[in-house]
Amino acid sequence: MDVKQLLDVMTPEVYQRISTAVEIGKWPDGSVLTQEQRDSAQQAVMLYQSRHNENAEHMSVEAGGDIKFKSKAELKRDFGVKEPVLESDLNDIARFGHNDL
Repeated sequence: MDVKQLLDVMTPEVYQRISTAVEIGKWPDGSVLTQEQRDSAQQAVMLYQSRHNENAEHMSVEAGGDIKFKSKAELKRDFGVKEPVLESDLNDIARFGHNDL
């Protein structure tokens, strides 16, 4: 089976099962992946992502084959994490003269 055939028949459900197997090192039935299976499965995951991943996570292969890295600020925004604003941060300003340093 060539790459195009593989990607044409791989459904999102199959992709998710293979991706999970690569992440945890086991197939859904609990059997351990061999190193060869893990390598092949990882390649399949990356190929699938390069075709279908329109919303790349922290580090993944996005559509078009580029590796996407998200910044810490982007991840916080995506997960809805808000930085606490301290009252002291709003009012305190440190001022130094040229000779004070």
